Amino acid sequence: MCVSLPFVPAAGSCRRRDGVVRGLRFLGCCLVLGAGGAAAADTKPTAVAVAATVINPGAPYPECHASTLVELAPGQLAAAWFGGTKERHPDVGIWFARHEGGRWQPAREVANGVQPDGSRLPTWNPVLFKPRGAPLQLFYKVGPSPSRWWGMVVVSADEGATWSAPRRLPDGILGPVKNKPLELADGVWLSASSTEGTPEGWRTHFELTRDAGATWTKLGPVGKGPGLDAIQPSLLRHPGGVLQALARTRQGVLAQTWSRDGGATWSALTAAALPNPNSGTDAVTLADGRHLLVYNHSGHRADEAKGDRFPLDVAISADGLKWRHVLALETEPVVSGYAYPAVIQAADGRIHITYTAARKAIKHVVLDPAKLD
Repeated sequence: MCVSLPFVPAAGSCRRRDGVVRGLRFLGCCLVLGAGGAAAADTKPTAVAVAATVINPGAPYPECHASTLVELAPGQLAAAWFGGTKERHPDVGIWFARHEGGRWQPAREVANGVQPDGSRLPTWNPVLFKPRGAPLQLFYKVGPSPSRWWGMVVVSADEGATWSAPRRLPDGILGPVKNKPLELADGVWLSASSTEGTPEGWRTHFELTRDAGATWTKLGPVGKGPGLDAIQPSLLRHPGGVLQALARTRQGVLAQTWSRDGGATWSALTAAALPNPNSGTDAVTLADGRHLLVYNHSGHRADEAKGDRFPLDVAISADGLKWRHVLALETEPVVSGYAYPAVIQAADGRIHITYTAARKAIKHVVLDPAKLD
């Protein structure tokens, strides 16, 4: 179904015949905002999209970003993101919502950056993780900037109804910096992480725990290869225990690194066969063995090492090397773009994607993997 957005996008979105901007083109449907914010869809979503909606419409915060998504139990989802005045503002907190009864429930703030002395710092990049035999984990960052933030975690034994007191991760451990960890066959939690603002520039590394988060080991950083500055990796599984990570870069392409020993060591970065406008992506290995990536199929602008965060696309690969574009989730220009996707495959096989739209809303899309051919 198509739903209204609680904002009017910038020029370049859907227009009336008189040229006035009134809505946003989303999965093939133009969400037309009329008087008083009422909305009507002029077409239906594409056939591959089972459902499409906005999480937490009418939110009290002006901006939101960096969503994360998890399946709590078969058919039960949860999402989190940061929201507040704007990114870097000290009032930015971590918001959480559950999907129950076929709809998203109202969100609530479950973590913030209030310090022991009463001051407050912004929070960043939440990551939800539901390991086997352990409580739901919510990792996030606190700090004035990505170069000075630190890792935090709260846990919930009742699927997000209540949360523990915040716990700071050990020095040097950030937790998963944007995308979900993997739980390996031997019970190891493997997180893809990264640092910014170091003397060596952007660096990708990995963190693992063998005791459900009690202690952590840092692996890396990964070699830069041909001068690639990479952050925010996502993890893929390949046959034989081989792992692959895909990361955002400043060099106009996605970067990749590979491990053939369960994540203990990683190859130097190389360029993957897809563009990147210096924006976050996410990926998942599907139950049928294919790999699915959600990303902005856009490169750099002519005058700077970043590009437009539109369109927002889905690509499929059999081997993690050759990628085939299969779907455009968003195509129309909008200020701040469509960014920072999160993707999972649920127990019923359906693919769930959340992402930021114009920093004003978190969208949720459900796809049928059988139609991604």
